[in-house]
Amino acid sequence: MTATLIWILVALVAIGLYLSWTAGRLDRLHARIDAARAALDAQLLRRASVAQELATSGVLDPAASIVLYESAHAARQAEEEQREVAESELSQALRAVFAEPQQVEAVREAPGGEAAAGELTEAVRRVPMARRFHNDAVRAARALRRHRKVRWFRLAGHAPFPMAFEMDDEPPAALVDRAA
Repeated sequence: MTATLIWILVALVAIGLYLSWTAGRLDRLHARIDAARAALDAQLLRRASVAQELATSGVLDPAASIVLYESAHAARQAEEEQREVAESELSQALRAVFAEPQQVEAVREAPGGEAAAGELTEAVRRVPMARRFHNDAVRAARALRRHRKVRWFRLAGHAPFPMAFEMDDEPPAALVDRAA
């Protein structure tokens, strides 16, 4: 009788430790999502700021400046629900403005243009990486949250279900080709 109680107690402690470890792992994944989202937000803000700065510099032709400025401004001012759409529109505007390598060369030849083009190139190259890191963290947390033990024992607590950030983040070919 005593041996049976000891084995039951040992099994309950082992199950408790396993559930505690799983809850800690889920908590670390949620923290990783938060950190990746902050990094993604920083990269998106950097890209929009550089694009807006370039649009107001007078280096681009007026039509391209207006398109780029409005898209960058909309991306910076977008509410959370509209952020993915606004960032996708900025990506499309960047591809439209820098569709031709001649446009990139014209920017580079302007005073201070080499630095501006380099900064924009870095910004558009970092956004896809930051988005990939965020979405990988979301994917891992979702996979763990789908497990039965997490749902049955409510190990996720009151944390919202993580959502991926889906947007068009393809950089302009003329900028990426030049940097490579």
